[in-house]
Amino acid sequence: MTVLFENKDLRVIDYVCTALPGDAPFEEMHDRHSLSFVRQGSFGCLVQGDRHDLSAGGYFIGAPGAIFACTHDHHHGGDECLSFQLSAALADEIGGDRQVWSRVAAPPVAPLSTLGALAQATADGATDLSLAEAGLILASRFVDLMRGTRRPKVTPSSRDRKCAVRAAQWLDANCTAPLSLEAAAKEAALSPFHFLRVFSNVIGTTPNQFLIACRLRHAAGMLVRTDQRVTEIALQVGFEDLSNFQRSFKRAAGVTPGGFRRLAAGDRNILQVRPGPSSIG
Repeated sequence: MTVLFENKDLRVIDYVCTALPGDAPFEEMHDRHSLSFVRQGSFGCLVQGDRHDLSAGGYFIGAPGAIFACTHDHHHGGDECLSFQLSAALADEIGGDRQVWSRVAAPPVAPLSTLGALAQATADGATDLSLAEAGLILASRFVDLMRGTRRPKVTPSSRDRKCAVRAAQWLDANCTAPLSLEAAAKEAALSPFHFLRVFSNVIGTTPNQFLIACRLRHAAGMLVRTDQRVTEIALQVGFEDLSNFQRSFKRAAGVTPGGFRRLAAGDRNILQVRPGPSSIG
């Protein structure tokens, strides 16, 4: 078990279970509302005498106080899950009622499996979302699908628009510092869930994507105007490590930081793309 993220309303845990058939199951209890994406493997779950079988792409769901036991008597090789665990307050705000959160399992249906893959890619550092954003997006979509309703589109009020713009200005001014969705929401005087929806609607991107864009913009300017080492620039603009910076920069600019620097110096060859088998012809 590895805790990847935690604040008062959301905890994200990476679970790797190596249990084998024949290992004795033991009872556990959920302490929060939980939505666990099964990214690999399979397992069984016993709840109040009923058995549920979960496989890759599906979800294991829990409610506070619910008791369960996981088994592997019909499954081999263990399982791996990415678990989003929500406080009661956050679950209430997202809108899940007792019927939604009392489910034990959700099958590997496309709308949820694809968002699970997105959440896992976020945990792996392969997207520009934060884990908090990925978790809120996933949880709200899960609730809507389980209720059979579509969440109404947000129509920001005048106050919400001012809050979103003010938060964007604050993120831009402080982008080189360690920032979080929770901190940005506090600056906007909104809850994190409502802030994410309002900000994305008004600004056109999530808060974390906006923050990364600000950092990369500063980095691009430093790459062109200074001779500082790429590692120094990455740290100065707010990235925690060089590999994350290089991956984000190339995903955004289409070239590496070094390639961008050469492009600014007049090397146009960096933009040439060799046609491949799938090129349009």
